[in-house]
Amino acid sequence: MNKLAVIAIGGNSLISDNSHQTIEDQYSSVCETARSITGMMEKGYNVIITHGNGPQVGFILRRSEIATEIAGMHPVPLVSCGADTQGAIGYQIQQAMDNEFSRRGIDKSAVTIVTQVIVDAKDSAFENPTKPIGSFYTEEHIQKIKEENPTWVMVSDAGRGYRRVVASPFPKEIVEIDIISKLVVEGYCLVAVGGGGIPVIKQADGTLKGIDAVIDKDFASSLLATQINADVLIISTSVPLVYLNYGKADERALEKVTLNELKQYVQENHFAPGSMLPKIQAVISFLGSGGKKAIITNTESLEAAVSGKTGTHIYS
Repeated sequence: MNKLAVIAIGGNSLISDNSHQTIEDQYSSVCETARSITGMMEKGYNVIITHGNGPQVGFILRRSEIATEIAGMHPVPLVSCGADTQGAIGYQIQQAMDNEFSRRGIDKSAVTIVTQVIVDAKDSAFENPTKPIGSFYTEEHIQKIKEENPTWVMVSDAGRGYRRVVASPFPKEIVEIDIISKLVVEGYCLVAVGGGGIPVIKQADGTLKGIDAVIDKDFASSLLATQINADVLIISTSVPLVYLNYGKADERALEKVTLNELKQYVQENHFAPGSMLPKIQAVISFLGSGGKKAIITNTESLEAAVSGKTGTHIYS
């Protein structure tokens, strides 16, 4: 039986740079990612693909704001923006995977699950927004952005510019987990928990209600990997390996590391909040909940990483 991998790809990785942000540009990036994932599958893996949606949610929100200002259209709630991106990005990934399967003569189909994830309405994240969404803004533009959007909370994002941040509650439960599990057993290539899942709260009568927030896709992917007993959790980033002292003269690549070693590096503040740290924390959560192995690498290196030729490999 093939091994099962959960592969988390970032929303930023689908947009190569500021001059390539169109839907067509994004699909080109998705196709490149699909080729890498399919090559990995040919090495003996079934996969569930998860994805980020930070830039895409930001685009939808900005379109909504402009439409409200100019034409009086009703605004789109943040929670609905998340659902929209699940469908749109999921469609692109699903199509690209199916096309790649067809080219390689692989008898398999991809399917996207619009996924709800339960969060706690009392999560402290709602009082302290930290999740970056939307475009990067320069120092020169930040004052104008604040004037035009007084309710926005803006922060510097890992030296890449300023971004809006919103509440990012911790994922508690994946609503569609039983459906996902059944489709995995039936051999489908799944796209699920897109953007970290659509955040919902459970009301007193047991019904669900959407809530404005963005769940970190790496934490949601970790929860998914735990609940379906994945053999490996793979989290993509912009570099092929994780580094200590990144960007400094004494930077050191991590190739193989234990869970306890990784926890120690976190305590020593080696990883930037809002950048590498959430990925590291998601790996720690997965391995601490019974997972055996995780890999952090970039999407271009997936095939090489699962073969042990690159990537940071973390073991429990």
